[in-house]
Amino acid sequence: MIDPLADVVTLLQPGARHSKLVVGAGPWHIRRSDAGQPFYCVVLEGACRIAVEASRAIELCSGDFILVPDAYGVAMSSIVPVPRGTPDAIPVALGAGEFRIGDQSGPPDVSMLAGHCSFGSPDADLLVSLLPRVVHVRGEPQLATLVQLIRSEFRDRRPAREVILAHLVEVLLIDALRSTAGTPASPGLVRGLADERLAVTLRRMHESPAKAWTVAELAKEAALSRTVFFERFNRAVGLAPMAYLLTWRMALAKNMLRRINRGIAEIAERVGYGSASAFSVAFARHVGLPPARYAREQALLAP
Repeated sequence: MIDPLADVVTLLQPGARHSKLVVGAGPWHIRRSDAGQPFYCVVLEGACRIAVEASRAIELCSGDFILVPDAYGVAMSSIVPVPRGTPDAIPVALGAGEFRIGDQSGPPDVSMLAGHCSFGSPDADLLVSLLPRVVHVRGEPQLATLVQLIRSEFRDRRPAREVILAHLVEVLLIDALRSTAGTPASPGLVRGLADERLAVTLRRMHESPAKAWTVAELAKEAALSRTVFFERFNRAVGLAPMAYLLTWRMALAKNMLRRINRGIAEIAERVGYGSASAFSVAFARHVGLPPARYAREQALLAP
């Protein structure tokens, strides 16, 4: 069976670019603006609060994981109330990738692994639009096991720790994305897959992207009326059905243009266009470059 989430994650190529262990004590708060960089945090012990782009704060507890695929503004604070006028905390380096915030003496009341992940795909912006705005996972046994492994690696300081941590965090990212299928995620592919009726249509679009789908045909696959399907899909996924299909077709086309030595006409056919010219017009409108020029530029960037 086609798995749309696996399709997107495979193209995204998630990885752990940078991470650090942060411990905190007493009242503290910190803000960061990271211009669209994917941010993640896993709470190893204790608890804290996080607010993404001035949204309502979420309380994170031990074992919780949060991923913001497209972070622009993140604010974090202690569970202990922060007195008004308290300046932003400045992390103090302890060495070996560890930092302390808040009170610098006494036992910490929270420890967390936080940092930036990376999406290796040049199409990351396109694919991130299909993900939830915020991924928050709690109470998943497998995720808890991964967190425990990460905690052990930080504590034991064994050789090749950074390599092991990078791979563990990559697995954590992928597992967190699929774990949100049963949670009230923000609009995106994961939320769409949690709806049994919409999941059918999403799988069909990924299974047969070249088919000349219409909203009526997709609604029939979902056993819903055209109007109900359109509204339900838009609300869950955050895109209209045909906009989602176009986004996925363009992601596939860009991947093929980079990786497969095939002609424009063949790629056009494989992503649902009757002619190379129709595909070229749609691609240029969506990507900003004609497909042939895009392929040439990607070839120059290739290692």
